Amino acid sequence: MSGKTSKIHGFYKKTHEQRLKIIKEFSSLSSSDSSVLQNFAELDFEAANRMIENVVSVMPVPLGVAPHFLINGKDYFVPMAIEESSVVAAASYAAKLARPSGGFYVSCTPPIMIGQVQLNEIDDIEVAIRAIEDQKKELIDIANSADPVLIDVGGGVRDIVCRRLKTRRGEVLMVHLLVDVQDAMGANIVNGMAEKVTSILEFITGGRAGLRIVSNLSVHRVVTAKAVWKKEELGSDRIIEGVLDAYELACVDPFRCATHNKGIMNGIDAVAIATGNDFRAIEAGAHAFAALGGESGRYKPLTRYSKNENGDLVGELEIPLAVGIVGGITQCHPVAKVCLKILDVSTASELARIMGAVGLAQNFAAIRALVSEGISKGHMRLHSKNIAMSVGVPKEFVDDIAQQMIEEDNISVGRARELLEGIG
Repeated sequence: MSGKTSKIHGFYKKTHEQRLKIIKEFSSLSSSDSSVLQNFAELDFEAANRMIENVVSVMPVPLGVAPHFLINGKDYFVPMAIEESSVVAAASYAAKLARPSGGFYVSCTPPIMIGQVQLNEIDDIEVAIRAIEDQKKELIDIANSADPVLIDVGGGVRDIVCRRLKTRRGEVLMVHLLVDVQDAMGANIVNGMAEKVTSILEFITGGRAGLRIVSNLSVHRVVTAKAVWKKEELGSDRIIEGVLDAYELACVDPFRCATHNKGIMNGIDAVAIATGNDFRAIEAGAHAFAALGGESGRYKPLTRYSKNENGDLVGELEIPLAVGIVGGITQCHPVAKVCLKILDVSTASELARIMGAVGLAQNFAAIRALVSEGISKGHMRLHSKNIAMSVGVPKEFVDDIAQQMIEEDNISVGRARELLEGIG
């Protein structure tokens, strides 16, 4: 036994300095290690400590901007926060190639979120459903009383829907509150409304409440994006045929389909992180939506590709996107606030449309690279530069050293050091 323990009473009550001291001693960090954890970038300790528990530092990721995006006739610079190389460049390139056809055409449904209330141990579920239907207006009024501000800006519960489910522990009645959350992502709003109506639902159904929480499968809040890439811009019919072949493969092979959809989320998540949105909720909803499978009954690609009558490539995306421009950290994280200013969005729906366009662009770019020069080329170019810089290669020599490692097919720290010695 080392004698070390992570069982620290009241860690959350300790100051930043006290927390760092504990971590430094436990993990044998050097002074330079612990000094790294003192950097909060654009946040400070108090701001970060309000966001999550037991804060010791922040984990910055690179923030890039993708140009060339033309969405519904409006130009955008799109902030993207991501650590993976080539993503920002790929999205930008796809947007550039789409501009001759008018860029991206994107629409979205109203910002309706689902709040679920689980009711167990109901003697007669059909009678319970009728009771809920009979008192729907009263239930909606009670739910809306949980958030008067939302009602004042035009939001609120639009409907209540019942679903009857069988589980191994018995039959369950799921009550869905369909809530227009306006410009919020809506999780906290919906959770509050679900909790507000729970006791009355128990009373009128005779059931026992279980879960009361938002669903991240926001099937009523869907973005549809479309773009056309002209064959003249792509330069080769082989690329179009390759993209179509790759898409059809994703339709039948879940192993490929998972990676296909991951490429979409590379772009969407990067915008979500940059704007302070919950990328985990977006991911959960997207993959659940893909797993619904439609007519195929299997996990499906979130994009579709086809050729139009001119032989151009047509890309389409359909995806649920629950995002906000108010609430959460969108209005308290200084970088997220600036990113929203860069985008110049006035509604959450506009932000969702931008994300849909970026997701489609990123997916097209990834497939295009796969069926032409391969996905590794761009990755390796940046990776080799990172390795060169990590061993101290002077900035003016980084490109040359990186290119030499690529040509030798030896992108390694050891080779970078040898080449650095040669410069010396």
